[in-house]
Amino acid sequence: MPAPESTLLQSWNHNAQAWIEAIRTGAIESRLNVTNQAIVLAVLGRQPERVLDLGCGEGWLLRELEKRGIDAVGVDGDATLVEAARAAGTAQVHRATYEELVQARVDIGRDYDLICANFALLHQDIIPLLSAMNALLAPGGALVIQTLHPWAVAAGDYQDGWREETFASFKGPWQPMPWYFRTLSSWLNALDMAGYRLASLQEPQHPQSPVPQSLLLVAEQRQ
Repeated sequence: MPAPESTLLQSWNHNAQAWIEAIRTGAIESRLNVTNQAIVLAVLGRQPERVLDLGCGEGWLLRELEKRGIDAVGVDGDATLVEAARAAGTAQVHRATYEELVQARVDIGRDYDLICANFALLHQDIIPLLSAMNALLAPGGALVIQTLHPWAVAAGDYQDGWREETFASFKGPWQPMPWYFRTLSSWLNALDMAGYRLASLQEPQHPQSPVPQSLLLVAEQRQ
């Protein structure tokens, strides 16, 4: 049986075209109503000149940042998503898997004021990747992570472990995707072990919903 990380990448390869359509047609309500604005505001709040979007997908966030005069660079492991981002007008998009980034086998630049990962950290061992990103930050740089809120998606099982996204609410031929659930303390421990200190924690929420739509972490290099 293939490892979850391998199946995770395969599912993205399979789902890439459907994902592009879902993003560009506004099919994901929580993104439209809450989380897209949350990540944009979190990035702008740091006033960066140069940003790396880790796991940039089809590049919507890159385009939003470029509109605001920010030098935005993207990286993603899926060729279809990378090509879609480039075709939409974002030239600075690299193709690299997280393993290749950890091993520094692909040059994606350095001295970034900010690195963001928007719903892009879905595998189990994120500490080596976060450490590799730390090395690409300019002095005083920050890491912004938006992810599923652990409490909102725990479903009565609040412990680290692999889960499955079936995409049952989405239209189209989606392939189920494994993803790694981690508790809030697990997120904070990972940041600490990768050399960061937590600067702020937000829980973006729709005013008409009692459930937070995401968890948003801003971390800085630990001096």
